[in-house]
Amino acid sequence: MVLTISNTYFWYSNWNYKFMIQRLLYILCCFVGLYASAQQEFHVFPIDHKSTPGTQNGTGHIDNPWDLQTAIQQKTKITSGDTIWLHEGIYNGRFVSTLQSLTPKSFITVAAFKDDKVVLNGNVPSSKTSVLEVRGQQIMFKDFEITFLGNFWRNATVEGFKSVSGISHNSGIDCKFVNLKIHNNPGSGIGSWKRAGGSEILDCIIYNNGYITKKGKGGGVGIYVQNASDEMRIIENNIIFNNFYKGVQIWSANKKAKESFVKNVELKNNAIFNNGSPAGTFKDNVIVGSGDRNGVNNPKHIRIFNNVLYHNTKVSDGQVSGDGASLTLGFHKNAPIEDVIARNNIVIGRNNALRILHAKSLIFENNMAYCGYLHLESSVLEHIKNWDFKDNTYYTKKQSSFRVLKDKDYSIERWRSDFGLDQNSTWKQVNTYDFEPVARLTKYKSRDRTYKVTALDENGDPVLTKFSGLGLKPGMTYSIYDVENLDTVLKSGTLSDDFVITFPMQQKEFIKPLHNTKARKTLSNFGVFIIEFNTEATTEVPVKKKDNAFKRFFKWLGF
Repeated sequence: MVLTISNTYFWYSNWNYKFMIQRLLYILCCFVGLYASAQQEFHVFPIDHKSTPGTQNGTGHIDNPWDLQTAIQQKTKITSGDTIWLHEGIYNGRFVSTLQSLTPKSFITVAAFKDDKVVLNGNVPSSKTSVLEVRGQQIMFKDFEITFLGNFWRNATVEGFKSVSGISHNSGIDCKFVNLKIHNNPGSGIGSWKRAGGSEILDCIIYNNGYITKKGKGGGVGIYVQNASDEMRIIENNIIFNNFYKGVQIWSANKKAKESFVKNVELKNNAIFNNGSPAGTFKDNVIVGSGDRNGVNNPKHIRIFNNVLYHNTKVSDGQVSGDGASLTLGFHKNAPIEDVIARNNIVIGRNNALRILHAKSLIFENNMAYCGYLHLESSVLEHIKNWDFKDNTYYTKKQSSFRVLKDKDYSIERWRSDFGLDQNSTWKQVNTYDFEPVARLTKYKSRDRTYKVTALDENGDPVLTKFSGLGLKPGMTYSIYDVENLDTVLKSGTLSDDFVITFPMQQKEFIKPLHNTKARKTLSNFGVFIIEFNTEATTEVPVKKKDNAFKRFFKWLGF
């Protein structure tokens, strides 16, 4: 009887022990599975790095990194929420990203590691027409530079010349391009095309891109935008200047369109200036239009908010002569713009700085325009009853300043009485320009304690800007950079108790890496600056380090 009980107890104990082991293994497998599915980090180095060159046979580990092309074409290892870190150096080549994040609202990030300077150099022999081509969705590219280094041609008459853009986003929705520096590419800065809906271009500096066409004109824009989707394309807080053709084209040249793909774009808080200058002629800083003759692809649902659009203009002398379009709305009468809102913009240029050519419905309010005339095509008379203009300020050279081509010039009084527009607006002659100094302040979403300041003063006097209410504290140090000379600290100092910082408008000689002599430094009445505040010093408080998840798990099991 005792023997029977002992055998039974032994069998039960053995069975219980096996059960616990199986349970432990099951839980451990689940835990490891969850851990493995957590966000991962991978590392990329240039292929010619001295100590840890990136290779296509790497694992993505910091001691065995990938090269860039291998990393951005991964199909299985990289998933939603992962980060690919690009380490300091020059990445020579033209690259194609096919990364895909399939989890909603979860991005794969491709970014410079910490404060490393990362440069993608497209000046290499290649048949590809962009330095970075993107074919993927929910990918965020941030904190690096895209350019051509060394000598290269910008003239299409040279045998073998090929236009090469900085970025071409060909397909894939909801991508983000953040805090990129895109410059000196012999093509456009960014092409954001119709099959790339819902994407964002944020906090980028885009300049000196383009070339001279075979006809001797400028080619290559800062941003070329299309959108066939119902999601808004966001272009926010960028600095876009000195591109060889136009600044931002929300546009299609297709004359026989079969679908609508110039729509749902929001352009806000950007500083866009002196585009066309490197080719010798000012061109549109912003144009919204379509060349479609079928009446299918008319631009619609466009928002233009809080932008500063500028061409070199001596406003203190009442200068408006010459060609210098700064904002153009509409292009062809068969494709008039529709449901477009332009609000709180500053538009400064020459005779034709503000053009509203073909518009079916338009809200234009709280804008300041400095130009020779407000230029309009006669087709607008068919739709002008659908317009809403109010609270604008116009500086033009003559009293009859609303010029409807093939019709007549209207004074603001006649403009109001005939069309019911601009009841609360103001008109003044350009030689009575008395606009108060402007200092538009925008915080970078992607950079801590960093701000963009767009300043305007007709006489080029220093512009005072107040930084109160932003969470900054007196005693913090700062550095100011002129965006046209980013390699040099323009001014540094310490934030005072009144939170006021003075921005110097009279600039010294500007070095132009443009491969030509036609581009001109911005006049001293206008400037765009980046100001960076230091991070606050903190006193470290010892904190008891917690056990990691594995240690806590085994303690729970009693080990």
